[in-house]
Amino acid sequence: MQEYLAALSIILLFSMVIFRTLWLRKKGIEAMKFGMLDKTDFLIPPFALFYFYLIFANAFDWPTIPYQEIFHVEWVSWAGVFFCLISPVLLLLSLIAFSKSFRIGIDQNNPDKLITDGIFAFSRNPIYVAFMCIFGGQFLVFPSWILLVYIPAAVWIIHRQVLREEDFLKQHYGREYLDYCSRVRRYV
Repeated sequence: MQEYLAALSIILLFSMVIFRTLWLRKKGIEAMKFGMLDKTDFLIPPFALFYFYLIFANAFDWPTIPYQEIFHVEWVSWAGVFFCLISPVLLLLSLIAFSKSFRIGIDQNNPDKLITDGIFAFSRNPIYVAFMCIFGGQFLVFPSWILLVYIPAAVWIIHRQVLREEDFLKQHYGREYLDYCSRVRRYV
């Protein structure tokens, strides 16, 4: 059961991102800015697709690389489910707060207003917190060495993107963004 819930959570997460991107496109807003500033971003999707396959292969008994559990504790697996299911909630609250300002990547040409309310009053990066929660939760559900390796890699990629976005936000919003940074933590 935990395996199915962990797989469902990643479907929910990416479905919300895709639907919001399509909804914004209907409104005339191009939200997909991924890879516009740094072409090395295009190295991420193959690793992400492999990760998704590992999750679904382990959940639905598809062929995969040899799987060796590091540990198996029932309550830890359920704790992982909790983190997996909290992720779509965090993302949904972020999308609600973002409204039409949501972008995937940095939109240098059409930046919208600085969002500091809703869930952004508690974390400057709740979407990235959601992604970190899902990586950690899925590791607790599928505790293998390969998923353990994915966690620091994912955290590094996310943190790298956060630093890029912070540089842009400092340049674009100046004092307003710096004041926001002094009130609200980067992650949690």
